[in-house]
Amino acid sequence: MLKLIKLVALLCLLSPSFTYANEKENNPAEQRMTLFKSMEALTQIPWFYLAAIDQYERHIQKEPASKENIAITIPREQWNGASNPNQKDALTVEEVTLFNGIGADGNGDGIADRTNDQDILYAMGSWIGKYGNTHQDIKIALWHYYQRDLSVQTIMNTAKVFDTYNSNELNDHIFPVPLFHNYSYKNTWGDPRGFGGRRIHEGTDIFANYGVPVRATSYGVVEMKGWNKFGGWRIGVRDINNIYHYFAHLNGFEKGVKVGQVVKPGDVIGYVGASGYGPPGTSGKFPPHLHYGMYKDNGYSEWSFDPYPSLKQWERETRKQKNK
Repeated sequence: MLKLIKLVALLCLLSPSFTYANEKENNPAEQRMTLFKSMEALTQIPWFYLAAIDQYERHIQKEPASKENIAITIPREQWNGASNPNQKDALTVEEVTLFNGIGADGNGDGIADRTNDQDILYAMGSWIGKYGNTHQDIKIALWHYYQRDLSVQTIMNTAKVFDTYNSNELNDHIFPVPLFHNYSYKNTWGDPRGFGGRRIHEGTDIFANYGVPVRATSYGVVEMKGWNKFGGWRIGVRDINNIYHYFAHLNGFEKGVKVGQVVKPGDVIGYVGASGYGPPGTSGKFPPHLHYGMYKDNGYSEWSFDPYPSLKQWERETRKQKNK
């Protein structure tokens, strides 16, 4: 039965409706979607998990991944088997299997090539499938592969977003406050701050009136919600590009917003306030504003970076959309 499923999936890849030459697949994201769904048929791992793994690795590599190709990079020794004396990128399936490598043949040529998109996805899907294909099974498999909680959480959240919108092409952004409200901001990232000890300002302050809606700027999942003595009422969203968006000093949250919720650009998640710099409920120690921070994860550590250029770009893009 498995051989039949694999044959059908391979025929789909080679058929005119699935070929890379198809006009529909001039878009790299659509090319990858075709691969994800064909490998779902082969491995029984839902496409959005494979897409989320690829998306995660696309944003942790030191050198930018090709937009056209699968970004998953399985270490050579893991692919071929650690005790395999032959550590080339492409070996026969028999040789890889002999040394307990996870490399596999996804395109039917008998070769396990760690640079071939179909082989990579089939190998990853098959390895995960040894643990099972339920949500929890896949989560456990990912932990054994990455051995890092944040990596697993990011991939599972991205899979949730892809599944919700049935798409792996979710690149839209929006400015965090509606443009018709009075607001102002400048680049304040890196400025000194004194409350709680000497530290730098890890964000951009957007000044606006109390109660102005605060919106999610990207596709992602609410990862944190509650009180922080520095940020007051704050909410955090992890997007599909391994970036954590931090919204602080809120006056309150939008009704019904909860941790684990999928959000899209423009969804209201809270309201501008002046909370923070003290125990829960402290407010009014500074003018109302939204503190907006961005933190990048590279698979090993997470750090703050200047959100001002992104905000300026999203402001321009939002204004163009408004004027259409």
